[in-house]
Amino acid sequence: MFFDNFFKKKSSGSVAKDRLKLVLVTDRANCSPDLMEQMKKDIIDVISKYVEIDLKGLDIKITQTESGEGNGSVPALIANIPISEMKVKNS
Repeated sequence: MFFDNFFKKKSSGSVAKDRLKLVLVTDRANCSPDLMEQMKKDIIDVISKYVEIDLKGLDIKITQTESGEGNGSVPALIANIPISEMKVKNS
C-alpha cells in the first residue's frame, strides 16, 4: 500500500492541469516552446563538457517562485540534471 503512491498513474485531468500550468508560466515569462528547447539544448551542451548526463531523467522547466524582495512571484528556471559520471579533464 505504501508503494501505491509512487507507482500510481496520474489522472488525465492532473496531467492536463500540469500542462496548463507550464503553458501559463512560460507565457508569463515570455518563453516560447522553441526558446525553451534551445535553452535546454544549450544547458545540456555546456554541462556535458564536464559530466556525463542521464538524459532519461533530465527535467528542465520554468516555474513561478516568490521574489527575494517579497513583491510577488517571478519566473524561475528549475533544472534536475542527473549525472552519470564526472569526466576527467586532461591538462
